[in-house]
Amino acid sequence: MHHKLILILCLLFFTVSESVMAQYTETINSNRPGQSQGAFSVGTGVLQAESGLFFGDETHDLLFTETKNWGLDFAFRYGFLMEQLELSFEGTYLSETITPTAGNVSEFDQSGFPNLALGAKYLIYDPYKFADDKVNLYSYHANRRFKWSSLIPAVSAYAGANYIYSDNPFVPESQEGFSPKVAVITQNNWGRFVWVNNFIGDQIGSDFPAYAWITTMTHSFNPNIAAFVEFQIRKSDLYSDDIFRFGGAYLLTKDLQVDVNALINFKDTPSRFQAGLGVSYRMDFHNHDEILPGDIEN
Repeated sequence: MHHKLILILCLLFFTVSESVMAQYTETINSNRPGQSQGAFSVGTGVLQAESGLFFGDETHDLLFTETKNWGLDFAFRYGFLMEQLELSFEGTYLSETITPTAGNVSEFDQSGFPNLALGAKYLIYDPYKFADDKVNLYSYHANRRFKWSSLIPAVSAYAGANYIYSDNPFVPESQEGFSPKVAVITQNNWGRFVWVNNFIGDQIGSDFPAYAWITTMTHSFNPNIAAFVEFQIRKSDLYSDDIFRFGGAYLLTKDLQVDVNALINFKDTPSRFQAGLGVSYRMDFHNHDEILPGDIEN
């Protein structure tokens, strides 16, 4: 298993594909406040931290429990070797207080890291390198008409490894150790709108693999303010759900972003509500002036 993970990462690092335009942007390129990741990297020489504090309530109609929780999610991203490549380490710390609503069972607490993952993302195809932005001086309508080529997204691949430590209170014992995580990521940039899709296979080869689709639409109202809506479908024998997220972000400086976000789901096993605050900060050691047209956000 470990040898296969190393092979996947090596293939991702050294795959030869078309040359792409640099992905560095003048302002921070954060995946927050949604849970999807964009197709573009942070840019070589950029070290970026993204984190958020959240609070939630859950009610489980079958287990007869009510749960209060809080947690901290985090991600560290680094542009490595080439503009197309990004390394990342991400995870979540979660603390829960569970109150049974039936029987004589006492309230109890549990805490830990439900997930930790180390991986790499590589931009396979960048349609914006070949975009035809020439202005037709003779036809107003030609400049305003819909371009079918705008439907072609940027495409990235992600490969990594999950780590579940022993005696983890959030997952069965059979899930302990390392397991692969892979994803295909698409991103369309339509002016002030950015549409991102993630197709994810998680804990592959374990007793309880999970598969997810996350679709995120972000709209920038101006250079500093953006809002997003997001829908996620997760399928697993351990936990399946349909989740809706929404929120907004504010750019304080070109290297610092803050955000607010909320979550609801569409089932009662459990029903969930969550709200949170987040921050993204980058340390910019990029030494090239190449940028993509516009700021890419997710």
